[in-house]
Amino acid sequence: MPVADVERKVLETLDKLGIAYGRHEHPPVATVEEAEKYWGSIKGTHCKNLFLRNNRGNRHYLVIAAVDKSVDLKRLNAMLGEDRLSFASPERLMRWLGLEPGSVSPFGLVNDATHQVDVICDEALRSSAGLGFHPNVNTATLEIALADFEKFLASCGNAVRWLKL
Repeated sequence: MPVADVERKVLETLDKLGIAYGRHEHPPVATVEEAEKYWGSIKGTHCKNLFLRNNRGNRHYLVIAAVDKSVDLKRLNAMLGEDRLSFASPERLMRWLGLEPGSVSPFGLVNDATHQVDVICDEALRSSAGLGFHPNVNTATLEIALADFEKFLASCGNAVRWLKL
């Protein structure tokens, strides 16, 4: 299967940073439930990625947690000092991360040249040896070591916080 341009940008970034990854192709998946069918050979913690905005629409957050983790948005509001967080629109997702719904991923940060999106990672992910994310398309999953994920995040220049979600 040919690699789409949006995925190629991710792979080139990882290669440039010297980050090793495992790439697994699968049919298009838009939800965790659909993706679970193809995770048999993919090791590590599979992650969900929530793209949120505050009620004024002037702050955007990419929240990353294990797929089986329930993220309490009211609690997260308090932790971030926000009045109300909600899911951002597909238009905002495209504007800030260059992504379509169903392919939300921290790798979208390669498209956030002005570092407008704050990244919130669940502290529990630090106990994982590796993590799994879409490479900005929902037809593949990349396995990446936790240390390399942290290296990738640092290279992006966005604010990153590790919180107990």
